[in-house]
Amino acid sequence: MAPAAQSSFVSLDDFERHAYARLDRNALDYYRSGAQDMITVRENKRAFDRIVVRPRVLRDVSTIDMQTTVQGQPISSPICIAPTAMQRMAHPEGECATARASVRKDTCMILSSWSTASIEDVAASTPNSHAPKWLQLYIYKDREATKRLIERAQDSGYTAIALTVDTPFLGRRLADIRNRFQLPPHLTMANFSDQGKAQVGKADAASAADNASGLAAYVASQIDPTLSWKHVQWVKSVARIPVLVKGILTAEDARLAVDAGVDGIIVSNHGGRQIDTAPATIDVLEEVCRAVAGRVEVYLDGGVRRGTDVFKALALGASAVFLGRPVLWALSYSGEDGVVEMLDMINEELRLTMALAGCINISDISRDHVRMLAQPRL
Repeated sequence: MAPAAQSSFVSLDDFERHAYARLDRNALDYYRSGAQDMITVRENKRAFDRIVVRPRVLRDVSTIDMQTTVQGQPISSPICIAPTAMQRMAHPEGECATARASVRKDTCMILSSWSTASIEDVAASTPNSHAPKWLQLYIYKDREATKRLIERAQDSGYTAIALTVDTPFLGRRLADIRNRFQLPPHLTMANFSDQGKAQVGKADAASAADNASGLAAYVASQIDPTLSWKHVQWVKSVARIPVLVKGILTAEDARLAVDAGVDGIIVSNHGGRQIDTAPATIDVLEEVCRAVAGRVEVYLDGGVRRGTDVFKALALGASAVFLGRPVLWALSYSGEDGVVEMLDMINEELRLTMALAGCINISDISRDHVRMLAQPRL
């Protein structure tokens, strides 16, 4: 398929503005909303502004190499795609379009277990691809259903499991409550044949009385709130591929994660969607990396909108970053081509930042390249 003509967009914010004018209220509010007053949503982005880059000069930056690896798998740059649910609300081809874009950019994609295209269909949309695909996983009360997701991912060529550990219950997202959010009637969570797990909101008439969104009611009925470190070890015992935990924000939990035998950590506050006034991910990244002390790779999501943001995260210890909402905005703009255009844009910003900071490859980026400014109170 020939790529679409480039847009006049010059920043990732342009994709977001376009999406705000294009998407219906149910989808837009679901994608953009955070918990409560959305303080953490805003802080995820603002926190990057409190970090300055310390450029080095006269370094011969005529050639820049951004290649790196995640879990031993080569990728073209440390900019990857985070798991975001229900992508067919943004574009008819949803997760399959995003997967094809990840292959074109030779980068890692994490598929949400709440996707509107199945594990198998997403894999089939990118045949013979070497770009890594991981599956994001929740632990359901139905352990067999959880186990089947892991097995299906392995059988379909996914190369890691990213276990979300910050969602025993859904954060209070006011926009979704006001909208009584539910998945549009023509869509389902495609990884489930059981209607109780595949449908969101349609079987939750009681949610209105409970003053909750359909998704909050879904999580309360399906996701196991007893989740503990022993369940992480259970996932490890089932999986034949690396298991990472997503949702770590403290040194204490980072140490426990390593003790539990995880293969990687994603520093994440769920895009500010779980507990409001939780810290911005970039503010706690270095704390987590110090606690891990190189024993596993550490990644970051949340608030990354510029190549300078990526550079700062790498300097503070991240092996890679994952983009969430920007992928949805780009998907709503032009499907697969929109996601490729967005990734091209932020990759070029990273390339320029590296050159101007005097770094010719990813391993050149160090803690010495950034300085933290004083942090204001939330």
